Amino acid sequence: MSKVRFKRSELTPLTDKQQAELDALSRKQDSDIQCDDIAPLDDSFWQVAERGRFYRPVKTQASLRIDADILEWLKALGKGYLTRLNAILRAAMLRELQGK
Repeated sequence: MSKVRFKRSELTPLTDKQQAELDALSRKQDSDIQCDDIAPLDDSFWQVAERGRFYRPVKTQASLRIDADILEWLKALGKGYLTRLNAILRAAMLRELQGK
């Protein structure tokens, strides 16, 4: 399955009909929205479900000093060295948190 990407600047504006449908839906109470036609989720669904699949942690920009040889090693592994550094730090954090 291929991933479809859209840029906000390239989206077509909503039609008057689409906007009216969204406005009408937003005015409804949750109890007034009919959802009887939604199939129940059985155990087979949950067996293949992935927890946190769409979770993206909030990123914070930081300036830090690390040893030159560590930075050289990370960069030598190719593109994405900051992502690798973040993954290494996250793994260390999770190990420590699980030990508590």
